Amino acid sequence: MSFNLGLAIVLLLVLISEFINGWTDAPNAIATVVATRVLKPRWALILAPLGNIVGAFIGVRVAATIGKEFINIEMVPKEIRLMTIGAAMVGIILWGIVCWYFGLPISKSHAMLASLTGAGLAAAGGKVLLWAGWEKVIIGLLFSTVVGFSVGWFVSWLIRHLFYFLARPKAGKVFAALQTLSASGMALSHGSNDGQKFIGIFTLALLAAKGAALKDFHVETSTIVICSLVMGLGTSIGGWRIIKTMGEKMVHLEPYQGFAAEASATCAILSASHFGIPLSTTHTINTSIMGVGAATRISAIRWGVVGEMVKAWLLTFPVCFAIGYLIATLLKVVF
Repeated sequence: MSFNLGLAIVLLLVLISEFINGWTDAPNAIATVVATRVLKPRWALILAPLGNIVGAFIGVRVAATIGKEFINIEMVPKEIRLMTIGAAMVGIILWGIVCWYFGLPISKSHAMLASLTGAGLAAAGGKVLLWAGWEKVIIGLLFSTVVGFSVGWFVSWLIRHLFYFLARPKAGKVFAALQTLSASGMALSHGSNDGQKFIGIFTLALLAAKGAALKDFHVETSTIVICSLVMGLGTSIGGWRIIKTMGEKMVHLEPYQGFAAEASATCAILSASHFGIPLSTTHTINTSIMGVGAATRISAIRWGVVGEMVKAWLLTFPVCFAIGYLIATLLKVVF
C-alpha cells in the first residue's frame, strides 16, 4: 500500500463516517418539526442539510479540540499514524450502522472520541492520550443533559404561562412559524459542532500524512466545504427511523413544545461550539424534549423508549473503544 493510497483510504473512511453522521445523527435537527407536523418531511429534509452546511462554517474551535486535544499524533510512529485514524473511523462506521438499523439516536461524537482513544492506545500506549479533550467532553455532557433538560423545561413552562390567554388554534399558528426558525437554528448548531468534529479528524489525517507537528494544525476552507457537503448529503438521504424514534415515540409534541425543545438545544449547542466543547447533539435535543415533556407532566414522557436510548448511549463508549483498539491492533500487526 503506497502512502498516497493510505491517505486516500483514511480520508474516504472519514467522509463515510461524516455521511453516516448526517444519515443518522443530523435528523435530530428536524425530528421535532416533523413530529409536530409544522413541516412535511420533504421540506424538513431540505432545511436540515442546508443548515448543517452553513453551520459547519461557524468557527473551527471544535475541530481544533478534536484534532489536537485527544491523542498526541506526534507520539504515534509515523508509519502507523494514518492506520490509527482509520481504525477509529471503522469503529464509528460499524456502531453507527448497527444503531441506525435499530433506530437508536446514539452520539456519533462519543463514538468518535471512544474509537479514537482506543485506536491511539493500541498504537502507542497510554503516553499518546491527552486529558484536555476529555475534560471538555465532561463539560459537554453537562451541557447536553443538565442544561438541555432544565432549559427545555423552563422555556416550555414560561411559554405556557406567558401565552395562556391565546386560543389554542392561534397559539398553534404562532408557534408553528416560530418552530420553523428554531428548527433552522437547530440544523445550524448541529453543523457548528458535529460537522466540525469530522473536519477536525479530516485535518488530523492530512497532518499525519505530512508528518507535521500539532502546532501546524490548520483547517483549510476546502476541508470544511467537502465535509459539510458530505454530511448534508447523508442528512438528505437517510434518517427517517431516527426522526420516528425521537419525534413520535418518545413524547407527543405540540408546536410550542417543539419550539421550546429546539430553541433550548440550539442555545446549548452554539454556546458549546463557541468554547470549542464537543458535545452530543443527540443528547442535547433528546434531553430538551424530555424537559419539555416533563414541564407538562412526567408521565408525558415514554420512559421505555428513553431507557432504550440511554442503554445505547452507555454502550457507545466501551463498544467503540474496543472496536478502535482491536482494529488498530490488527492493522499494526499486519502492516
